[in-house]
Amino acid sequence: MTAADQQASAREYTTLDYEVTDRIALITIDNPPSRNGFNGTMRDELIAAAQRADGDDGVRAVVLTGRGKFFCPGADLSGGESTFDFTSEKHAESDETGELPTVDGHRRDGGGQVSLAFASMRKPMITAVNGAAVGIGATMTLPTDIRIASTEARFGFVFAHRGLVPEAASSWFLPRIVGITQALDWVYTGRVFDAEEARAAGLVSRVVAPDELLETAMDMARAIVDRASAVSLGASRQLLWSMLGASSPWEAHRRDSRLIYEMGQLADAKEGVQSFLDKRAPEFEMTVPKDYPQYLPSFPDADRID
Repeated sequence: MTAADQQASAREYTTLDYEVTDRIALITIDNPPSRNGFNGTMRDELIAAAQRADGDDGVRAVVLTGRGKFFCPGADLSGGESTFDFTSEKHAESDETGELPTVDGHRRDGGGQVSLAFASMRKPMITAVNGAAVGIGATMTLPTDIRIASTEARFGFVFAHRGLVPEAASSWFLPRIVGITQALDWVYTGRVFDAEEARAAGLVSRVVAPDELLETAMDMARAIVDRASAVSLGASRQLLWSMLGASSPWEAHRRDSRLIYEMGQLADAKEGVQSFLDKRAPEFEMTVPKDYPQYLPSFPDADRID
C-alpha cells in the first residue's frame, strides 16, 4: 500500500478532512472525484463534522475551507438532468433506507440541512474560501460568522441558470448579510463574481493572497479563543443571529437583561472581572457544551423543524 493509499484509508470522512489544533476544528472539503462538488455524502459528513465540533469541549472555534482549486463549485451534476428530481429512479435507488427527512410532506433540502447544522452551533465559525464557491458552495457559507477569501475565490448564486431557486435557507441569510438589492442582483443575474466584489458588498470581510488564506483564518480563530469565554462566545453567536428576526429592540433588551443577570453569576464572569483587575490574561475554564446553561439562546437542532 502506498503512502497516499494509507492516508486515504485513515480518513474518517470521504469528502472532507477533520482535525483539531490549538482548540480549533479545521474542516477541509476534499472530494477530488467531483472537484469538491456537493453530494449526499458531503451533506451528511458536513453535518456530522459540525455536530462533532459543537459537541467537543476541547473545541472553541471552527474553520471551514476547501482543498485544491475549488472551495465547492456547487452540486455534483454527474447525475444529469435528474440531479434535482428527487422523484426519479436514480434517487430512489441511492436512498436505500427510504427514511428521508421531510418538511411539510416534501424531502428536505440537503443544503438547508447543512446550513441549519452550521447555524445551530455554539462555536464561532470562520470560512476561508480558497476557490470557486458557487451555488451550494456559496450558500453553505452564509450561516458562518466570518468569511474571508483568497484573491482566487469566485462566487455565484446561479440558481436561475439551473431552473431553481436559492436554497440552503439563503433567502433568509443572504439579504441580511448584503441587503435585499445586492442579493437580488446576484440571484437574478446568476453571474459569477470575484472576491473584491464580494468584499465590497460585505459577503466577505477580507481578501488575502492564496498562500496567506488558511493561516489568516487560523490566526483569526486563535485571536478569538485565546482571550474569550467559550460560553460567552456561544451565547453571543446565538443571540446576535436570533435577534436578526426580532420585531423591536425591546425584544433584544428583554433577552439581554436575563442573560446579563444569569451569566453574571457564572464562574467565567467572575474570572473576566478579576483578571482585568489583576491585569492578566483571563483563564476561562467553562466549556461548551458541558457548561452551556439551558437558558442561553440557541437555534433549533439541525434535524428539527418547528
